[in-house]
Amino acid sequence: MTQRFCTLFDARYLARGLTLYRSLQRTCPDFHLYVFAFDEVTRVCLTAMALPQLTVVTLADFEDADLRRVKPSRSAGEYCWTATPSALLYCLRTFNLDHCTYVDADLCFYADPGCLLEEMGDASVLITPHRFRSDFDLSDAYGVYCVQYLTVRHDARGLAVLVWWRTACLAWCFNRCEDGRFGDQKYLDDWVDRFPGVHALVHPGGGVAPWNLQQLDLTRTDSGFQVLDRASHRRGPLVFFHFHGLRVFPGHTVELTHREYGVPDEWHRGIYVPYIRQLMAAAHDAGLPSLEGPAPSRLQQALRVTAANARGAVGVLLGRRPTFHRVFNHIHSFDGFA
Repeated sequence: MTQRFCTLFDARYLARGLTLYRSLQRTCPDFHLYVFAFDEVTRVCLTAMALPQLTVVTLADFEDADLRRVKPSRSAGEYCWTATPSALLYCLRTFNLDHCTYVDADLCFYADPGCLLEEMGDASVLITPHRFRSDFDLSDAYGVYCVQYLTVRHDARGLAVLVWWRTACLAWCFNRCEDGRFGDQKYLDDWVDRFPGVHALVHPGGGVAPWNLQQLDLTRTDSGFQVLDRASHRRGPLVFFHFHGLRVFPGHTVELTHREYGVPDEWHRGIYVPYIRQLMAAAHDAGLPSLEGPAPSRLQQALRVTAANARGAVGVLLGRRPTFHRVFNHIHSFDGFA
């Protein structure tokens, strides 16, 4: 069965989105990724690359009157959150999919996510817990669950959840904690009780992120990475990692994640360093000057590039490939693409 995924991003996350796609190519025997291109640079670049298991969805095709109505009241990030349930609905209905999984663009897969679909069983919706470590539990503020990886089946129960979520996000979806809400995420807190057919993921290798990796032991085997959750004593393959908080600063310095989380050595060496190298390769292949995409002042030039000559011209317009240097405690950088 073909596994169907969707994500959304603009040029700032283009290198991450390409790295996500390539990780699915490595781990998932049969998949398709629908990318909602949130700016013209992303649309032009991905269209020119003509990736075989990727469909580009433009804002012109996707946005409806309700989304356009609220867009001016949301920041770029808030609008992405607002649009997430609408993107899932669009994929299910427009492409007549039996299921679709929304994935954040800064995920990377290390094993076939089919095992997560298998765990879902007959449920109509799959959501992933944050699993915050006990001494740093932010569930009350930011939610029990993370939108990062969310599967919905194209059935009555799944559509009912999506329509409810879309309506809620159109009414309120902001980057602040207010009246028990936060972005699109706190709405998930009561889904297991509110809706029939919602399953919360148990697999220890799904939903691994900076806020919970300190309670996980990581080991490398011949078949890939394995994780052991010391709290639940569950063990399994590392399916995906969420590189939340990874940022690039002037001077091409990379901060791995928010300082309050911390990154144990085995995760730094085994997961972060290879991922940053993959990001650099993706940025180079897309013709981007840095992992954060083109500088705003040069966007207008890039917008004039047609799909026919975009692959070469974007690299010329947006500058040379990135070079990374300087190493600090939680901030790391690397030279070249080796």
